[in-house]
Amino acid sequence: MLSDSEDDHPEYSDMFVKFSDDAGTLEEGLDTGGPRRELLTLLMTCLQNRPIFDGPPNSRYLVYNSAAVKEDEYFLAGKMIAVSIVHGGPGPRFLSKDVVNYIVGYPSFSATLKDVTDEDVVKVLQEIQNASTLESLQALILKNSTLLQIAECFRRVKNIEEKRTILEEYVRWYVIDRNNSVIKRFKDGLATLQFLTALEQHPSVLSPFLCHTEKKLTATDLENLFKANLSPVGSNQRQKESRTLSFWSDYLIDCEEHQTEVPLEECADVCYGPNFTSTCRSSAQPCIVFLDNSPFPMANTCTNTLKLPILETYSLFQTQMDFGIQNSPGFGCI
Repeated sequence: MLSDSEDDHPEYSDMFVKFSDDAGTLEEGLDTGGPRRELLTLLMTCLQNRPIFDGPPNSRYLVYNSAAVKEDEYFLAGKMIAVSIVHGGPGPRFLSKDVVNYIVGYPSFSATLKDVTDEDVVKVLQEIQNASTLESLQALILKNSTLLQIAECFRRVKNIEEKRTILEEYVRWYVIDRNNSVIKRFKDGLATLQFLTALEQHPSVLSPFLCHTEKKLTATDLENLFKANLSPVGSNQRQKESRTLSFWSDYLIDCEEHQTEVPLEECADVCYGPNFTSTCRSSAQPCIVFLDNSPFPMANTCTNTLKLPILETYSLFQTQMDFGIQNSPGFGCI
């Protein structure tokens, strides 16, 4: 039970989304998951390019930005992520695993020089990394003493192997320690809707929502997502629908094996909605219905409904599916 009113905490309320065109006309349809996922996906995509983040595209870490601090953008970014995930949308899937590990209290750290974006700093660190003698290493450390002192990794070295420790300490300072204040504020935002507590208790379950993973979408994943609304067993219509489901299964396999003009990921985005691979969930289970009066597929991500045409041959089914998906103007608009 909440002690405060939902008016004071709108993030606790249900989220219903409608899009409008340039003239302000609202799209028709009830939001049962699709428009909400679309909005939250667009939000996460926009968030990735904000100046509060730095580093490689799939391993972004928080970086101090004075203008963002004044606008409290770090807190807002954390809150956006928490609200998106809790309300069934995607997570950012671009955060550095090292940042997430630090947030949940794990000591693991694996960032390297590729995570450092300052070219002048990279040049110095590469020189240290390439030092082949103790004398050259000592000279480089002395030459760059100010840079190393700021990161508290300036020291007198006694063997060449100590360069690894210096590099590791500097990279950790660059990614984590120098940005500690904004990471803390970001965590405050993640605490919205108790998401941070859940993340700390179940990091292996929730970290994939935050960090990039190489898990690839499969035809089986997409096929299992939908439940078909079938006619009674034994009816002529049921036979046609079963044949169409077989065509659908074959089509997904062909998409996965690049035997069609449509990649499997594009098929998923149009038929289900954006960011299927983020394992987002919606309130209504996606379903398949069948079309007798159209040779082309249709999809409505507002109601999570995919409409498949009943056709005589697989070759015609594939052609019409390719055409419908490729000419879709946007999410769920076949």
